[in-house]
Amino acid sequence: MKQYKKSILFTTTAFVIAFTGSSCVNGKHDESKSSEAALVEQVKLPYNLDNPVKYNLPQSLFEVSGIVFNKGNADQVYAIQDEDGDLFHLGLEDKDAKFSKFGASGDYEDLTIIKNQVIVLKSNGELHIFPLSEVGKPEVANVTKTKDLVPKAEYEGLASDEKTGTVYILTKESKADAKSKSTNIYAFQFAEDGSLKASGEFSLSHKEIADLSGDKKVKFRPSALAKNPATQEWYILSSVNKMLLVTDANFKIKATYPLKTEYFNQPEGIAFDKDNNLYISNEGGTLSAGNILLFKHQP
Repeated sequence: MKQYKKSILFTTTAFVIAFTGSSCVNGKHDESKSSEAALVEQVKLPYNLDNPVKYNLPQSLFEVSGIVFNKGNADQVYAIQDEDGDLFHLGLEDKDAKFSKFGASGDYEDLTIIKNQVIVLKSNGELHIFPLSEVGKPEVANVTKTKDLVPKAEYEGLASDEKTGTVYILTKESKADAKSKSTNIYAFQFAEDGSLKASGEFSLSHKEIADLSGDKKVKFRPSALAKNPATQEWYILSSVNKMLLVTDANFKIKATYPLKTEYFNQPEGIAFDKDNNLYISNEGGTLSAGNILLFKHQP
């Protein structure tokens, strides 16, 4: 499957369409955009963000803040929610969720599974790491806490690449980000013993994001990220802006897509299954429960 296919040559008709906004991904027309931005906007996302399959989550996951599958198996969802040091697991259609306690109350934001280990991220950048085999027990044993791994900041996004053994931590907001006008991603090599070794840094330019979105005042505050296993592209959520950002494997920005409030109350979790379907979780609201939205892959 090949996505975001670009062509150097465009017909006159295609050129006109690009600047009349009739096929604009973001639904906005801004004549000040560069030609490159206009061309990127024509790229079709292989998921219909206006046609989700909705799974409501039980009350215990009203404030769901992160979701993940183990090796892309969607039969079992692993999730966390704000303030509870509990790892939840359930089927998409289950009315109740089972959980295992791994830590005290705290601001837990995201999780990932790699090499049969669960890693949970706190907003201060602290990690809780424990064996996946502990899930199902009332209380998890052998929890390792990792502090001072990343610079002082607010963090909400965590993901991993099983093939390369790499873990990625995404900044939501920091003084350094504000100064550089970019968002940082920190990469770490994950060893079998649970240790992490720094293996690179990446950044996302806020100006590029603003140019592509057509909103010069956009404040990018990412809440989650996941790697598309088929294309190796990164899909990054920004709950504050109701935005989906797509980059290449090295975090070079490719496109932005708006997320309608009608479907996305507070998108803070994202995952792919082994069939390349996309899942986005939302915290509950005044009139809605927390949920997981499934977007089936469209070849």
